Amino acid sequence: MANLVAIVGRPNVGKSTLFNRLVGHRQAIMDNESGVTRDRHYGHSEWIGKYFTVVDTGGYVVGSEDVFEGAIREQVQIALDEATVVLFVVDVDAGMTGLDEEFAQVLRQTDKPVLLVANKADTTDRHHMMGEFYALGMGDPYPISAQNGAGTGDLLDQVVSYFQSPGEEDPDEGVPRIAILGRPNVGKSSLVNVLLGQERNIVTDIAGTTRDAVDARYKAYGKDFILTDTAGLRRKSRVKENIEFYSVMRSLRALEDSDVCVIVLDATRGIEAQDVNIIFLAAKNRKGLVILVNKWDLVEKDTNTARDFERAIQARLEPMDYIPVLFVSALTKQRIFQAMEKAIEVYENMSKRIPTSELNEKILPEIEKTPPPTSKGKYIRIKYMTQLPTKTPSFAFFCNLPQYVKEPYQRFLENKIRQNFDFTGVPINIFFRKK
Repeated sequence: MANLVAIVGRPNVGKSTLFNRLVGHRQAIMDNESGVTRDRHYGHSEWIGKYFTVVDTGGYVVGSEDVFEGAIREQVQIALDEATVVLFVVDVDAGMTGLDEEFAQVLRQTDKPVLLVANKADTTDRHHMMGEFYALGMGDPYPISAQNGAGTGDLLDQVVSYFQSPGEEDPDEGVPRIAILGRPNVGKSSLVNVLLGQERNIVTDIAGTTRDAVDARYKAYGKDFILTDTAGLRRKSRVKENIEFYSVMRSLRALEDSDVCVIVLDATRGIEAQDVNIIFLAAKNRKGLVILVNKWDLVEKDTNTARDFERAIQARLEPMDYIPVLFVSALTKQRIFQAMEKAIEVYENMSKRIPTSELNEKILPEIEKTPPPTSKGKYIRIKYMTQLPTKTPSFAFFCNLPQYVKEPYQRFLENKIRQNFDFTGVPINIFFRKK
């Protein structure tokens, strides 16, 4: 069984700082504003040869005016149910609060090992201040400073003592990564929750509910991949606060780390300028692409509605006509699973390798029928071609005068490759080399 360490506590005690310390990089967004973390956030760590997963959670509160309060409590409870060890983080600088006492009551109901972590104990005076937390009845506090790492070694020694197995070094290595991207409030988190069959991510009608890029492992119907739900991407001019800025940066990093980008559009609004920007950014990064038109159940339809909508998308994306478009509804679950099948198909197309003999057999006759146009009185002769060993499908065409081949003929060759071999959803690179 996997080793999982859950970090829990009231808001603003340094849970995300400790999470980032344990996983070794700034993966979770941190800010002095309470309630920054909302969804469960996972990362991987290692200590003295023991491997484990760390889960960061939102701050546990009761009776606040925060509209996300109930959903965050549910996320915390799920993390407690999943955990091997629970780290209950308190703030020695602020001292013990009523929320700490209330949450201690919740933790007494779990049968998991709970370690009381007294954070921000980075001075001798603060070490002495942690004595009041004995009143929680949760055992000896572990004084640490998540900010500079002081005391985390002793804490981790105790954490790994509860593990029954050494765990896996990186259980996600080599697993396809599919990022769900789009503008705010198009239904990205709802799609992920439907696929996973659980409330993995908090969903509301408020744009910007999701702040971090949140990974989830998906294993079903013979499929195995990592789904990354991301914060909505809006234009730079509309990013007003630091937290939203970091949310956007995390979404862009998720795009860069992914193999396939699923771009979600809102069917009630059509394709907008920011949708086009996101799609072109993913294409520029040479990612596999699938477009999902969500909320399709809200659109009045006739026999040509889907066809006309798809044509409108293709007109905005010219000359990128290789991206599949599916019409879905997270609310009614219409075509959701077919959408993920298409994303996996695109991933498989990314890694497709065409034998050189087959490639030449199909494409050389097309070149003979339509040779490259002459340039400055010079005839260009393409001798043969081969696929290069790259992550993105790339093809080298060997010819006598590679410098004279123009872009329109390059697009012609790309179209012929696509007509003869299935590279749906995948960008293709074409290079010309001197023979």
